[in-house]
Amino acid sequence: MNIPFEPVIFGYEINIHLVLEYVAFFAGFRYYMYLRRNTKDLISTTNRLSIIIGAVFGAFLGSRVFGFLEQPQFISFTPDQIINLFTTKTIMGGLFGGLLGVELAKKLIGEKRSSGDLFTFPIILGIIIGRIGCFLSGVNDFTYGKETNSFLGMDLGDGIMRYPLALFEVLFLIILWYVLKYIHIKLKRIDGYLFKYFMISYFMFRFCIEFLKPNTFFILELSSIQYLCILCFVYYQRTIRRQIIYAYKTIHLL
Repeated sequence: MNIPFEPVIFGYEINIHLVLEYVAFFAGFRYYMYLRRNTKDLISTTNRLSIIIGAVFGAFLGSRVFGFLEQPQFISFTPDQIINLFTTKTIMGGLFGGLLGVELAKKLIGEKRSSGDLFTFPIILGIIIGRIGCFLSGVNDFTYGKETNSFLGMDLGDGIMRYPLALFEVLFLIILWYVLKYIHIKLKRIDGYLFKYFMISYFMFRFCIEFLKPNTFFILELSSIQYLCILCFVYYQRTIRRQIIYAYKTIHLL
């Protein structure tokens, strides 16, 4: 199989990345509906719908704004560049924007319960499917890595051996899925922690892997995505601090 993978069906070239993007949304939503049917949800259907609407609008705006910031050459805001703001997108901005949209929706409806755990595994499933599409798109999608001479390098369509970062991410998310399942089933953590662990882990992974991308780096040699990761860490700083203290006490008890 050649990369980029561009199958032709009935004489039409198929955009496999776009197809898998739609599959990711569909599969993630269907999996969410399955989990909700088989889980005791303490949040009412009306409030859950409001939360989903907040997540969708927040994710849409966040993905577009931070996707635009990943391309700093667009700084003069000409009409074409403004259109580009609504066509470029990033999952990182979508996740953080969706988080803020959910929190805003919950404040408006007065919902106090944690709502993220039910979304965690559907989100991971959707990202995995989407990243497979990114990998099959090769260098047509900005998820490829820097040039490398290591055994990890792959030709992603431009004749240059690069880090296949999309595959790295798929592997990481599969491992994270099993770790979170263990936490959910075995450790019986309180509501809300599952989604927090996912966000902190995924954003930490993305912060690190950004150094392997041919990025445009800004102040302190960090990219726009890395600054977004730092913003996420600040948002979850209480959870991070608690886990560090818990780990420290556990080590001293061994």
